[in-house]
Amino acid sequence: MRLMSNTQPQPFKSGFAVMVGRSNVGKSTLLNALVGSKIAITTPKPQTTRLPIQGIVSSDQGQVVFVDTPGVFKKAKDALTKRLMDSVKDSLREIDVVLYVVDPTRAIGDEEKMALRLIEPLSNPKILVINKIDVERAPFLEFYRDLSDRFDDTIEISAKKGSNVHELSDKIMALLPEGEAYYPIGQISNMSHEMWLAELIREKLFLRLREELPYTLHVDVHEAVTRENGTLYVRASIVTGNERYKGMIIGKGGRGIKEIGQSTRKELSAVMNQPVFMDLEVTVDPYWINRLV
Repeated sequence: MRLMSNTQPQPFKSGFAVMVGRSNVGKSTLLNALVGSKIAITTPKPQTTRLPIQGIVSSDQGQVVFVDTPGVFKKAKDALTKRLMDSVKDSLREIDVVLYVVDPTRAIGDEEKMALRLIEPLSNPKILVINKIDVERAPFLEFYRDLSDRFDDTIEISAKKGSNVHELSDKIMALLPEGEAYYPIGQISNMSHEMWLAELIREKLFLRLREELPYTLHVDVHEAVTRENGTLYVRASIVTGNERYKGMIIGKGGRGIKEIGQSTRKELSAVMNQPVFMDLEVTVDPYWINRLV
C-alpha cells in the first residue's frame, strides 16, 4: 500500500513590482541586480532613466515584472522632466507591489517628501528598500529607518554588491497574487534590441561628458544587423535639441564621437561575442522631445 502525499503544488504567482524614488538612489542598478543582467543603464547623472523599463524574472514559483521609473524631481522645470514625471505616475497604475528605494547617504529633502506623497495614497503593498548599505558612511540611515512604519516591509540592501537582493525577491514573490506569466519564460526585458542599443550609447555619452552635457538628448538606432562577415553593424543618430551641443558631442577632430563609439563597441563586442562596427552621427532637432511618448 502506497501512502498518498498531502503536499499540494504551489500556485504560480505573477505581477508587477514598480520601483519608485528620487533620482540617483540606485533603482536602475537594483533592476540589473534583480534580473541578473544589464537591462537599465546606470550613470551618475540625474534623470538617466527616461521611460519605464521592465525587467522580467521568472522562476518555478512565479514571474515578477520589475518596472524601473525615472527619478522624482521636485519641479517639472522643462518639457522632458514633465514627461518623465507623468511616466512615473502612469507606472503606479495597475501594479501589485511598490518598491520605494532610498539612499541613506542623502538627507530627506523636498524631493524625497514629494516621492513619499506620490505613493502614500496607494493601497498596494509597499516595501521600503534602503539601498547602499555597503558605503562606509550613511549618516541618514536612522532617518530612513524611521519611515518603516509607513510600509508593509523594510529591507536594507546593496544593489551594487548584490547584498540581500535575493531576500528582496522572496519578499516580493510572497506579496504577488496568483496568475499566469505575462511574458514568455526566459525573456528578461520588454525592450527591443534597438532600444537597448540606443540606451547603451546614451550611457556612454553621459559617462564621457558628464556635467558638460545636458540630459536632454536622445539616441535613435536606425539599423542593427549582422553582416555576412559576422560583424554587427549599428547605425545610429545622437539627437540634441541645441546646435551648440553638437560640437561638444563630436569633439575636436571628431575625437568625442569616436571615443563614444569605441566604448560602446567594446561593451557590445563582449556581450554579443562578435565584432561590432558603430556608425554614429550627431543631429539637431529642437522638437525631439515631442516624439518621446
